[in-house]
Amino acid sequence: MRGSDVADATLRDAIALHERVRAAGLATVAAAAAAISASLRQEGKVLVFGNGGSAADAQHMVAELVGRFARERRAYAAIALTTDTSVVTSVSNDYGYERVFERQIEALGRPGDVAIGITTSGSSANVVRALEAARGSKLTTIALTGRDGGAAGRTADLHINVPSDSTPRVQEVQMTLLHVICDLVERELSAGD
Repeated sequence: MRGSDVADATLRDAIALHERVRAAGLATVAAAAAAISASLRQEGKVLVFGNGGSAADAQHMVAELVGRFARERRAYAAIALTTDTSVVTSVSNDYGYERVFERQIEALGRPGDVAIGITTSGSSANVVRALEAARGSKLTTIALTGRDGGAAGRTADLHINVPSDSTPRVQEVQMTLLHVICDLVERELSAGD
């Protein structure tokens, strides 16, 4: 297969999955943005986490919230639980990698905050444990998943699923949805400024 054929097939698959998610309805995406806006309005914060590419997506989302997405406005309180290498390595070493986000939720999460777990499989043990800890501490939990959503989807208050077994295609749609959420949050909170 030629390079241009691969590129064409990739774009067709990405477009088809975006359309599938759009057709399934976006009420949960809007609800997630509303929950984040409500938390930030009450001086809460957003804690975002995931592994690998999902860690990068967590950091990307936090950059959009702390910096800006599309509008000049105040900074929003958001933390990617993937970025402090001393915390990540010490918790992994002392407690096991499955507790790396859970322990940070215990330290940083407060009732009214929002915890967002990103997992393309829906079954990342450390994401599931962190969502469980967040729910137990009265944070609003949002899972952004692929495949069938797995344990992460079943654990969260709000579940945004991208139903595909293709990790790259799931990540592409998840990033679009994260951008939509950031846009909605900015629109909501900027309207009140």
